[in-house]
Amino acid sequence: MKKNLAIAAIVALMSAPVFAANTQGGFSGPGSSATSSQNGGFVGPNGTVTTVEKAKSMRDDAWVTLRGNIVERLSDDTYTFKDSSGTVNVDISHKRWNGVTITPNDVVEIQGEVDKDWNSVEIDVKQINKVSK
Repeated sequence: MKKNLAIAAIVALMSAPVFAANTQGGFSGPGSSATSSQNGGFVGPNGTVTTVEKAKSMRDDAWVTLRGNIVERLSDDTYTFKDSSGTVNVDISHKRWNGVTITPNDVVEIQGEVDKDWNSVEIDVKQINKVSK
């Protein structure tokens, strides 16, 4: 009997990640709508946190870490990110949300690459995390 309970417990623990993988998340605020299922995401070393103002003056493809708030959804993958130095558009693919729901009141840390075009700067987000206050 104890053997059966032990096996059942092991099976339950091993199958929990399968059920958790189908969680939903994303931005919940101005311009938002229902999000799709989120899975995976970039996991890597944290860089030094910088500001939006400094990120805008960095070279194309520079790696940045920003801390602030996502204040508005502009389109399917484009959002407005704000910190104490200013605002910048960020491109966050559906798969990057990783099941986390973010509101404009939540402080987040984003990591990604500066994407410079002729007359605009955007951050291509590779990882997003909600920061505890």
